[in-house]
Amino acid sequence: MTARAGGATAPGGPLLLGVRHHGPGSARAVLAALESVRPGAVLVEGPPEGDALLPLAAHSRMRPPVALLAHAVDDPGRAAFWPMADFSPEWVAIRWASAHGVPVRFVDLPAAHSLALTEQREGGPGEGRGMDPIGILAGTAGYDDPERWWEDVVEHRATGGQPADPCAPFAALAEAMTALREAYGDGGHPQDAVREACMRLQLRAARKEFGDDIAVVCGAWHVPALTARTTVAADRALLKGMPKVKTELTWVPWTHRRLARYSGYGAGIESPGWYGHLFAAPDRPVERWMTKVAGLLRDTDRTVSSADVIEAVRLAGTLAALRGRPAVGLDEATDAVRAVMCEGSDVPLAFVRDRLVVGEILGEVPDTAPAVPLQRDLDRQQRTLRLRPEAEKRELELDLRKDTDAARSRLLHRLRLIGVHWGEPAAGRGSTGTFREAWRLHWDPELFVRIAEAGVWGTTVLGAATARAEADAVSASSLAGVTALAEQCLLAGLTEALPVVMRALADRAALDADAGHLADALPALARSLRYGDVRATDTTALGEVAVGLAERVCVGLPPACTGLDADAAEEARRRMDGVHIAIGLLATTVRAEGLPERWAGVLHKLSARDAVSGVIRGRATRLLLDDGRLAGSETARLMGLALSPAAAPAEAAAWIEGFVGGASGGGLLLVHDERLLGLVDTWLTGVPADTFADVLPLVRRTFSAYEPGVRRTLGELVRRGTGPGRAARDEGVAPAPGFGEGLDEERADAVVPVVRLLLGLDTPAERAVRG
Repeated sequence: MTARAGGATAPGGPLLLGVRHHGPGSARAVLAALESVRPGAVLVEGPPEGDALLPLAAHSRMRPPVALLAHAVDDPGRAAFWPMADFSPEWVAIRWASAHGVPVRFVDLPAAHSLALTEQREGGPGEGRGMDPIGILAGTAGYDDPERWWEDVVEHRATGGQPADPCAPFAALAEAMTALREAYGDGGHPQDAVREACMRLQLRAARKEFGDDIAVVCGAWHVPALTARTTVAADRALLKGMPKVKTELTWVPWTHRRLARYSGYGAGIESPGWYGHLFAAPDRPVERWMTKVAGLLRDTDRTVSSADVIEAVRLAGTLAALRGRPAVGLDEATDAVRAVMCEGSDVPLAFVRDRLVVGEILGEVPDTAPAVPLQRDLDRQQRTLRLRPEAEKRELELDLRKDTDAARSRLLHRLRLIGVHWGEPAAGRGSTGTFREAWRLHWDPELFVRIAEAGVWGTTVLGAATARAEADAVSASSLAGVTALAEQCLLAGLTEALPVVMRALADRAALDADAGHLADALPALARSLRYGDVRATDTTALGEVAVGLAERVCVGLPPACTGLDADAAEEARRRMDGVHIAIGLLATTVRAEGLPERWAGVLHKLSARDAVSGVIRGRATRLLLDDGRLAGSETARLMGLALSPAAAPAEAAAWIEGFVGGASGGGLLLVHDERLLGLVDTWLTGVPADTFADVLPLVRRTFSAYEPGVRRTLGELVRRGTGPGRAARDEGVAPAPGFGEGLDEERADAVVPVVRLLLGLDTPAERAVRG
């Protein structure tokens, strides 16, 4: 087999145009070569199964970046992408062939084989592994940055006007790659031997059909292999017995961000946005780039004048000249932007890198492109609900009282159920009512694969979400998992799945006797009940299960909180917080007579039980105080006992953590209740020196969570000596922890009968006299 690589003048053989997969200079050079040679057919590196999709490249609605997506029919998660941008040489070749009525085909290992050989890969088989030929050529030329070398010798040379022979750059690159392959063999790409054998076989078939008037656009690394003299039998032997799977292919939108190397794409580039600009700019690319940067910075309220733009252009040109570069590169443009427009700061420069150098452009494919039924249904709903996929992350606020917003909410929740995480719930602004929802939307091309995977559950989003919810309910391994699923079904409006989920929930709740599991499950159930009114969903059965679960938690939680170590006690405190909120919700949404009182009794038991960890006792005391079920004097008494000299310092510190720790507003409580602050202050100053180091981390964690203003106010109060112990400290006497400043005669009289009984003074005669 013979072929001419690049601008070789030897007669016969196809024209081989070796390229880097994404680069404006390569794309312009390919276009110039095709215009000069005018081949009768064009072959492009890619899966041959995609030939039927090539006519769509000429569609008016096809807008790069796009990618060929191939996935296994029986295992949609096994997929591969072949991305293309405006400045991809392969895309330019495809569009040129379409515009000139020239046959165009893909030549590479079929996706049926490549998918059978790997779990999932992006960018086509064989990319991004082993030796980096561009890096070696750059190092040989004395460059420490392969990107800069490629820009200097290919991208910038091509933008400065084409050479007399448009094929000359390809001949030089083919010669360099031939030398590399002679020195390094397969370069750490042993799988390429199979791919290249397949390419040679397809090239032979194309020559039989079209003759030698063929142009082949492929990675420059493969050019020497396509010119190698081999036999058909040898190439077929390499392909014999290869596994294969049934595949489906389509075009999908892609993004510049996913073309970037840091995204994990093996053939990725550092700056797709910059390359896109170089390819699209008709002239004066540096001036146009600086104008873009200025506009972006002005949108962020940064002052950038026209003079700044002019100065940045001049500085970039000067830097390029000083560095001996043929034209201004991204490094020079970036340094000029930093110095002139960003005033030396890397903060706005990072924004420029993200939005312009990389970019968030999302491509578009026509509706006529093949798609799984589930994707079709999602496309229809996106149009109906005016919820367009976008590459940039954006916030979406929904008012569930409006029909359109409610439908958007159901769609996003259903997609989450089937593993398509287009939207993630976010903390909303303003009202915290159940009729408002906030989402953070971000469309990633990988979601097309997730949609294909979810297609096994149904042909519509509703049907797939319902089937997935029913299957998850049956297979759920924990009670908390079923309750979370019930909440998701209500949010997603899956009325047909709810009966199955509720049966699974009732069965698991009846069989699970672990108080911790019950406590974990209750909050999701209670939250779910809030959605009945705003989403017009019947939650009667759910309410009955939730109340029964809460009753069992009240019975089982106190014993479960006894004798725990520090980690288990903290987990129990978290559960107690969740149950407390849940019971508060139940009291306002269902008929739960007496439930809040029973829960208050549980908290009273926990707050006074010595066998319970300090963090749990402190938290129980705080919850009772917040609900108005514990007087301030009783709270001070419990704190005094917990912080008394008889209590171990570590246990006392844990009590404080439970009472005023976290985001519970404990700092403000101490600010406004000087009695409690005084107790904490007295305890802390009385901790023995030999144990202070042990309690310091816990105390510091507790108080470091407060707002700076709260910490500052507490410091001022302590410095001034504010609190119930101030008078005692002024007299040089330390107050007894847990006692007030005066004598409570009524409480003192209450203990007299017990004291007399203990002393044996309570005889029948004395009782008769007192009577």
